[in-house]
Amino acid sequence: MSAPTLTTARLTIRPLRAEDAGALFRQVNDYSVAGNLARVPFPYPQSLAGVWIASTAEQAARGEGYHLGITDTAGALVGCVGLSMMPGNQAELGYWIGRAHWRQGIATEAARAMLDWGFDALGLTRIIASALTDNLGSQAVLRHLGFADAGAGTQDFMSRNRAMPVVKFTLDAPAQTAPAPKPVVLVVAVALVDADGRILLAQRPPGKSMAGLWEFPGGKVDAGETPEAALIRELKEELDIDVTAACLAPLTFASHSYEKFHLLMPLFVCRRWKGTLRGQEGQQLAWVRPARLKDYPMPPADEPLIAIMQEML
Repeated sequence: MSAPTLTTARLTIRPLRAEDAGALFRQVNDYSVAGNLARVPFPYPQSLAGVWIASTAEQAARGEGYHLGITDTAGALVGCVGLSMMPGNQAELGYWIGRAHWRQGIATEAARAMLDWGFDALGLTRIIASALTDNLGSQAVLRHLGFADAGAGTQDFMSRNRAMPVVKFTLDAPAQTAPAPKPVVLVVAVALVDADGRILLAQRPPGKSMAGLWEFPGGKVDAGETPEAALIRELKEELDIDVTAACLAPLTFASHSYEKFHLLMPLFVCRRWKGTLRGQEGQQLAWVRPARLKDYPMPPADEPLIAIMQEML
């Protein structure tokens, strides 16, 4: 994965460029900065800035690490932040901020963006970090970011030419929140079949959701109502026909997840009714032969029923 460009309220966190070498050298070649970094020598050779910048692109290309420059609203480099990949789907967080930009919350803002990207884009399960025991500022940043203390240790510091005591930290990936379950809506529908083997479709009128689509007549099942009773009621209200439960034969059902609810729809077949069909809600009606059902655009829940209708009728 290539190195990202991240943006926050005040910062742009982007891949380093060759032209960043001068600003990087001036800020890292400061013992108050380099002295807190384990993998940075002091004095810092000016030639090393360009070499290290070039190496960050190579590391990203190999998937070994992602080290980015932190720039302010004016585009000036103020520090760096990065993730060094480790076995076991883990990484180590590192960062530094130029001394002129301390105590402005930049480290916290940049590191938080990097952590979010690491967990979301890289799928990391844990990120570790460390800070010198006397670097109380960096420890405060890590705790503010949610890192937990993981004990004391020692680490070799190139800038100090010796091993130094450090406080270790860990941060686990946030737990995935299960999506809220969708309510299940029970509706019932019927394929009214005439003597010529045609099936009745009703077009949803303007003002209703999915207006203009064609569907099998029916409607929502009220609380305490059986599917058959609901269908008898709906057919009287929508089409002014009388149907008995004995004339309703269960055929199949549809189960479809819409954005805000899950629809469960039993489908019946009916060949006998009393009364003259007429749309009571302004809906258009059409008698359609099974082979032509696909010519009528339907709601997603109804579409899988077409093949079953064509096979069974």
